[in-house]
Amino acid sequence: MPKILFAALPERWATYEPHLRQALADAGVTDADLVLAADPAEVDYIVYAPNSDVQDFTPYTRLKAVLNLWAGVEDVAPNTTLAVPLARMVDEGLTEGMVEWCVGHVLRHHLGMDAHIHGQDGVWRNGDVPPLARDRAVGILGLGALGQDVAKALAALRFDVGGWARSEKSIAGVRTFHGPDGLDKILSRSEILVLLLPDTPATRNVLNADRMARLPRGAVIINPGRGPLIDDEALIVALNSGQIAHATLDVFREEPLPETHPFWAHPGVTVTPHIASETRPDTASQVIAENIRRGEAGEPFLHLVDRTLGY
Repeated sequence: MPKILFAALPERWATYEPHLRQALADAGVTDADLVLAADPAEVDYIVYAPNSDVQDFTPYTRLKAVLNLWAGVEDVAPNTTLAVPLARMVDEGLTEGMVEWCVGHVLRHHLGMDAHIHGQDGVWRNGDVPPLARDRAVGILGLGALGQDVAKALAALRFDVGGWARSEKSIAGVRTFHGPDGLDKILSRSEILVLLLPDTPATRNVLNADRMARLPRGAVIINPGRGPLIDDEALIVALNSGQIAHATLDVFREEPLPETHPFWAHPGVTVTPHIASETRPDTASQVIAENIRRGEAGEPFLHLVDRTLGY
């Protein structure tokens, strides 16, 4: 009987418990013992959120795997007490939510919707017609599961989509770039840039003053990825100069974003409160249950994190 510890904020237990129990039953793990508290020496799996009280994994001597509830693992992967496989959350519900949010905001900026939404002042603004999607270059930094699905959705709308990753990728209908040279190339062509990279030492401040200067003048930045991907001060300077026309930001170095942060008052910034995509308890529970089934059957776990890369 595998003992499964739910280690997240206690208030999340009521939301997740029925979905996890149903998903475990559907996966055939009918003898699972799903608990909110347990003797660490008896725990086989931890369903985990990085903001839980469990930070030292040393006492969990029987542990087989830690199954993260969040897509981001930057707060878990560096933990030196974690000596078992760590699986990140790759959930179709989370992915669909991210695709919808990104496509919505790309279309918003592509069509210039803000001018009409905020311009209810009696002025008939009919002289500024946007190009067709096929004539608008959109760049995606990060071609993991989320980035690939966002790129495919935008390509299906006939946007001129380019994507960049650390290593070479191939995606139908998407121009792909990789490595340092590829990063320069995609920046130089992206009128709308979407950031979907993980937070690692290699990606922090990936969008600094120098790289913002390589974007076409008047480009738009959309960041639903990770707050540290952008140099905040450099972004304010680029917005003030007109190099960047607008930034729609869903993630920040400090969350909630402090009331005194200049992003709140800047006319060129849209702040959304980390809502681009949430883990959906029903679909996420199915991912968790499948990995527990695999662990009990001696099969390889899905979505394992490469601890050397941090994602």
